[in-house]
Amino acid sequence: MNEFHQAILQGIPEQLPPPHVHPEGLNHAPKRKDILSPEEKKLAIRNALRYFPVQWHQELATEFAEELKTYGRIYMFRFKPDYEIYARPIEKYPAQSRQAAAIMLMIQNNLDPKVAQHPEELITYGGNGAVFQNWAQYLLTMKYLATMTDEQTLHMYSGHPMGLFPSGTHAPRVVVTNGMMIPNHSTQDDWERYNALGVTQYGQMTAGSFMYIGPQGIVHGTTITAINAFRKVLDKGDTPKGKIFLTSGLGGMSGAQPKAGNITGCITVCAEVNPKAAHKRHEQDWVDEIIEDLAVLVERVKKAQTKEETVSIAFVGNVVEVWECFDQEDIYVHIGSDQTSLHNPWSGGYYPAGLGYEEANRMIAEEPEAFKVKVKESLVRHVAAINQHTAKGTYFFDYGNAFLLEASKAGADVMDEAGQDFRYPSYVQDILGPICFDYGFGPYRWVCTSGKAKDLDKTDAIALRVMKEIKETAPESIQMQLQDNITWIENARANQLVVGSQARILYADCEGRTKIALAMNEAVKTGEISGPIVIGRDHHDVSGTDSPYRETSNIRDGSRYTADMAVHNVIGDSFRGATWVSIHNGGGVGWGEVINGGFGMVLDGSEAAAQRIESMLFYDVNNGIARRSWARNPEAIEAIQRELDRSKNLKVTIPQLVDDQLLEGLF
Repeated sequence: MNEFHQAILQGIPEQLPPPHVHPEGLNHAPKRKDILSPEEKKLAIRNALRYFPVQWHQELATEFAEELKTYGRIYMFRFKPDYEIYARPIEKYPAQSRQAAAIMLMIQNNLDPKVAQHPEELITYGGNGAVFQNWAQYLLTMKYLATMTDEQTLHMYSGHPMGLFPSGTHAPRVVVTNGMMIPNHSTQDDWERYNALGVTQYGQMTAGSFMYIGPQGIVHGTTITAINAFRKVLDKGDTPKGKIFLTSGLGGMSGAQPKAGNITGCITVCAEVNPKAAHKRHEQDWVDEIIEDLAVLVERVKKAQTKEETVSIAFVGNVVEVWECFDQEDIYVHIGSDQTSLHNPWSGGYYPAGLGYEEANRMIAEEPEAFKVKVKESLVRHVAAINQHTAKGTYFFDYGNAFLLEASKAGADVMDEAGQDFRYPSYVQDILGPICFDYGFGPYRWVCTSGKAKDLDKTDAIALRVMKEIKETAPESIQMQLQDNITWIENARANQLVVGSQARILYADCEGRTKIALAMNEAVKTGEISGPIVIGRDHHDVSGTDSPYRETSNIRDGSRYTADMAVHNVIGDSFRGATWVSIHNGGGVGWGEVINGGFGMVLDGSEAAAQRIESMLFYDVNNGIARRSWARNPEAIEAIQRELDRSKNLKVTIPQLVDDQLLEGLF
């Protein structure tokens, strides 16, 4: 047995390991708010020590108290394993269950330093999107997965592995919940308090469900959004060449924006206050150039406009100053957005203008109330600058990061004339909702567990063939969506999208997802693909998420604040064949603002896998289309009717449309 296997199988080590020494140059999470009372801090230590033998408690109590004081959390750094963490080929994992081995691979991919935003703190993206709360949870989970059988299910409470329970071969191998609070205990300070106590965590969307595949996971959606945003503002026949896309954020998922801009064919200016995040994306070839001086940026952008270049530029600085400067310099911005982590505004998700990065981090920890004031002032200034540009014709959209929501809370001028809604649309309202989600198109993704690039090439070829076949007989209403995705997959390898695992993402509807998955499963069966494939999706999809400010912002029947769909999706997927399921509070737009669910499924070439594909993927997509249809979204009504014609065993309640004139004068 090799050392890696031994380390996995022992779980919590038998001997107390030496104190951890942090590697140099890592991008650490900001210090969290000091919110616990003295008695609560004692409880946090008591909670942390329950993972370890009593004879270690005296030494660890002192150490954990220091971590809580220094970081605002107990991460248990001492127990971080010595081995390198990355997605190994599936046969490298000790496991009795092939499905469990695939999940181990996905967990390690989420924590790979090449992929994760703050790997020391087990945070994958978004500033606080955690896979686990601490390293003891990681060790125990990996041991459970290594020893479980296909007749057991691991139940995980916000990173804590509660244990293995008897189940059956058709049950999920893992059930994950993150941050599922009683509703009246779901404020931002509640997250700070209960996370510091070690009893809950923020799993973002795909961090805490082990389905993150690096920035590629969002680059496709960002590309679709940018392409269609330009389509909204450009004359027919015009192209994005030489046109500006101005945005911000290069950490975690927002790091996809420059790459998406290059694929779109525009000039992308993306501001980032954290130099390490900007340089990481540059080293990964996800952004072309880095500029740290505003005057140099202006000169470079004007040159790119003149030459109609396709180029992505990371500006190390605050985006508010870029908006203001471009207004003064009369640089016309065609489309603009923001992708800072404003779901987490007080703990490093948004850095206010006028403060340096280090000073802002100091204030987060030492002067949290003063920092809040700075953030609110910056948001007011931020919106004022954007309004100057939109008055000239810039198309600005909220990218679902709670920008407009937090700006409105800060008193910024973001409301419409009636004062009832935001003056700018969510990108889901204007683009992804009616164009993609209502038709069933969403972020289908897969990972080659062999770790071989040649297997990824084969899956790309399968997906391309299936999409072209579907396009031949598809209705006119979805021809554009299909062609955009065909173009995407044709260029995927050339665009060098892989970071971490050999993975791919593609927007597809139920028909596309099912046919692609079945073809991949057959390729695994025949040996054309050398190892199992893990399929899943972003929670940012047709059915998985109830989010009134993003995924369901174009649900206008009054139900957008309900969360029935996401809960039904996870329950429905779990008994239809998902290998693992997850449901989270928070993700994208913030704690308390969204409930989102996801799944993973292992395709091992078996007939059982083929049956699970057809059963589970069908429900996973059509649950959302049915809900969107019931909300009277015309595109969804068309999509569900097409599915009813195809699937005779499906019965869905279709809304009767009401003549608006009937309602006049009733009240």
